[in-house]
Formats: sequence, structure tokens, C-alpha cells
Amino acid sequence: MNSLWIVVIAAVAFGAAYKFYGNFIALKIFQADPENTVPSEELRDDVDYIPTNKEVLFGNHFASIAGTGPIVGPAIAIIWGWVPALVWIILGSIFAGAVHDYAALIMSVRHKGKSIGELSRNVINPRVRALFLFVILFALWVVVAIFGMVIAVIFKMYPQAVFPVWIQIPIAVTVGWLAYKKKMNITMLSIVAVILMYSSILVGVNMPISMPSIGFPHPMSLWIIVLFAYAYIASVLPVWSLLQPRDYVNSHQLIIGLVLMGLGVFVARPEIVAPAIQLAPKGAPPIIPFLFITIACGAISGFHSLVSSGTSSKQLKNEKDIRFIGYGGMLTEGMLGVLVIVAVSAGIGMYVKGEGGQSLTGFAAWNHHYSSWSAAQGLTAKVTAFVNGSANMMKAIGIPHKYGQAIIGVLIASFAGTTLDTATRIQRYVVTELAVEYKIKSLEGRYTSTAFAVIAAALLAFSQGGGKGALMLWPIFGTSNQLLAGLGFLVASVYLVKRKVKVWPVTIPMVFMIIISSWAMMVNLMRFITSGQWHLVVISSLMLLLEVWMIFEAVICMKNARACSSVG
Repeated sequence: MNSLWIVVIAAVAFGAAYKFYGNFIALKIFQADPENTVPSEELRDDVDYIPTNKEVLFGNHFASIAGTGPIVGPAIAIIWGWVPALVWIILGSIFAGAVHDYAALIMSVRHKGKSIGELSRNVINPRVRALFLFVILFALWVVVAIFGMVIAVIFKMYPQAVFPVWIQIPIAVTVGWLAYKKKMNITMLSIVAVILMYSSILVGVNMPISMPSIGFPHPMSLWIIVLFAYAYIASVLPVWSLLQPRDYVNSHQLIIGLVLMGLGVFVARPEIVAPAIQLAPKGAPPIIPFLFITIACGAISGFHSLVSSGTSSKQLKNEKDIRFIGYGGMLTEGMLGVLVIVAVSAGIGMYVKGEGGQSLTGFAAWNHHYSSWSAAQGLTAKVTAFVNGSANMMKAIGIPHKYGQAIIGVLIASFAGTTLDTATRIQRYVVTELAVEYKIKSLEGRYTSTAFAVIAAALLAFSQGGGKGALMLWPIFGTSNQLLAGLGFLVASVYLVKRKVKVWPVTIPMVFMIIISSWAMMVNLMRFITSGQWHLVVISSLMLLLEVWMIFEAVICMKNARACSSVG
């Protein structure tokens, strides 16, 4: 099949979904009201709470939710065939992921910008709130620790990306200062910033930077320390000074990257060389339920509810903007997932350099990366597959292969960086909420709570050599993340029941996600027991118990709405 048809079908589906189903969710289900007071106005402090132009907030929100998830997940799941991966990305984004992100954002906006865990107190009860916050605390602990390592790995793989990624920081700070302090036009500033950023890629290709060991046994260790230091600084600064402008500029970078890839598909029209369906790849777990766990970002991800209710809700200017930011942001990520599928199922077949230096094309090129599950796994293998496939397609429009690689390498590292600093900021909010609840005065301030978040992640990362400690917990992150999505829907279901409106748009994906994540968690639990990974056995068991407890509390609440707190 020609890959161009995949891109066209996906674009039409997402466009129609945004116009019709997104409008239905906004107006008929959650009844968005532009007259409602929003937290950015009511609680404005110009640090975390600040009214923001919807285009700028879209960039901030999208860059934060994207990261490497919509790249790595689809690039692994293609081993089961491009058809099931594509169907899940399109349908999952439209009917699950975008609804989930919209729900988390509007509920938080109507509860003074509280996190999804904190607002569950108002929607369900205080016990659920405590359980939810601890699940979120664990998930973010792993995310911050793992993304420090991820960016370090990408810098090692693509040293030409180092200079462009770091030069984005002074560019973003300048944009933020000129936009907010000097009131200059943000559109013109972003155009200049994007030109500077792409110019820096030319410099990076000709001036690759590798981190020396400087006394560390692993060169990546120093990168991770630098990245954690950056995450701390970025997370305590006012959002307008770095986080917003950097993510806004990054969103332009992604859009340009998507356009370049799309043009490459249109010109080259590469044929798909991956199998349409491959139910039993060598060494792979069963396609059901693990397809829906492997592709999280790109279809639906619980982490998105943390961004929606953690940072985006505090910057939203008007409830009518939620469809553009929440629903539209998820569909844009879905489109990125579709282009990843095209890159690793068709683009990669245009050319791959084999281990012996020979040129591979067609199925042989695809099989070079996907001969087995063990070959398909791993960050390095999947990032390489996506980068090479994308660079092949860009070459068709006249971009030399090495520059195409650099453009995609910078894109991946940039979005991983925004996920790192956003996750650190959200973890600060969670630590503060727990500190206030349990009267730990020393952790209530933004500097100490951020320090706690960063130090905890660093301790996990450096519990193994090379900053790879978070890999000990990574096998349960996928199921925990999708469980978090199901629990986010659970809160939304109770919210809608108490408002006496149609609840099926959130209960159907809720039931699906809870069943799928629990199923995968049980399969993993048996594997952990067999292999004697008892730390994973304990954590997985606790997660399942917390899930059952929260569902039990929510069911009681829905049956006896009068016993629950009122909702807005």
C-alpha cells in the first residue's frame, strides 16, 4: 500500500473528529462556558498562574505531552503490523486520548487549577485523593528519572543535536522577556526564533559536541547531572520566562518537522514494506493487551492528565480554548504517531545501511530493525529507525540525509527536554499538595519541593551505573501510565454523573483502559514472579490494590451522590 493514503486518511479523520466530535464533547458533554472565571485570572501570580494566548498555550501543552512517547511507542508496536498500530492511534486519539485530555483540563480549570489527583477529593472523596496522589507521585518519579537518561542517550547518539538543543534556552528566554516585558508581537518573535533555531542545526551538524567523562565512569552521567540541574532551574522559574516560550518555539519546530515529513511522503510516496498484521512476532508478548500499552502517547496516555491539570489549566485564558488545546493537542500528537508509523513502515524501506555496510531496501531494510521483539525494543534501536526513515523521506524533497537526521534528532531531544522540565514542575505541585496535607512545612515552598523532586529522581537514576537506575522500574511504567488514564476517566465519570449529563463518552474508554491496563499488569505480574523480580511484584500488586480501592470508592460515590462533595 502507498503510504500517502495513510497520511491522507488520518488527516481527514482527525480534522472531522476535531470539528464534530470535539465540538460535541465541549458543548454537549462538558458544556464549556466562555463566561466562567478561570484560575489564571482568579489566582494570577505570574509564576504558575498567568492568562496565556491560546496559540502559545497550545505550544506549551503540546510540547509537554509529546516527548518521545508518540515516537518510541509506535516504532515498537509496528512489529505487530502497521494496521493494528494505525487503527489504535486514530481511534484511540479521537475517542479516548483527546476526550481524556479535554476532561482533565476542564475539570481542573473548574477547580482552581488543581491537579487531577487533588481535584478527585472534590469529585469523589479525600481517600481517593490520597491514593491518586501517591500513584501520580510514583509515575512522575520514574518519568523524571528516565527522561534524564533518555536525553543523555539521544545526545550520545546524535552529538549534532547538542548545540541546537541548548541554544534554544537563551532563544526562549529572550522571546519570553520580549513578549511579556516589552509587549512585542509573539508571532514575529516566534518566526525569528525558529529561523535562529534551524540555523543552529546547520552549526550543530558541522560542530557536533560530545560530553567528556571528566572523572565519571560513564560519559552520560555528567549529562544527566546537567539535565537535572536544568530541570530544577526551569521548574522554579515563572512559566513565562522559559517554559512557555521554549515549548511554543518547539511546537513550531514540530509542525515544520511534520510538514517536511508530509512533503517527503507526498513526493516520494514510499510503499509500505512492513507486514500489515503480524500476530506472533518472535519473542513478542501477545498483541492484546500489549499493543494498547506500548502505544500510549499517540493514542492515550495518563501522563497527559497530569500536564492538563498540572500546568495547562493554570494558564488557560478561556474555557472555549480547551477544545483547541486539549482535544486538538491530542489529535496533533496522533498525527505525529501516524507519521512515525509511515517512517518505520515505509520510509525505512527506502534505505538502511546494514551491519556489513551493505545497502538494504524494502522488507530487508525493515527486517534489519524488526527481526524479533528483542531487536524491536530499546530506545536506541527505535529512535534510529524513526530518524533514518524520516531522513529518507526528507531526502526526497532535497534535504541531505545528514541534515534530515539532525532535524529529527533535535526534534526528539527538544521534546524530551520539555517533558523533563514539565514533569519536574508537576512533581513539585504534587509534593506541595502532599506536604500541605500532611503538614510537612519544609516541603511546602516551591524551591524545597522542587529540590525534593529532583533529588529523588537523581537517587533513582544513579542507583545503577550510568544513570540507568530508573530502568529497574520501567517495566511497570507502561501499565501504570495506562492505569492512570483509566483512573482519570474514572474521576471524569463521577464528575459527569453528578452534573447529570451523558456519561458514555468517558465511561466507555474508562472501562476499556482499566480492563486493558489491569490485564497487562496481571500478565506482567506473573512474569515478574517467575523471574524473581520481587520489587516489581510488590509495586505492581500495590498498584492493583489501589486501583480496586479507587474504583470501589467511585462506584459508591456514583450510587450515593448526595454523600459526595458537590462539583462545579
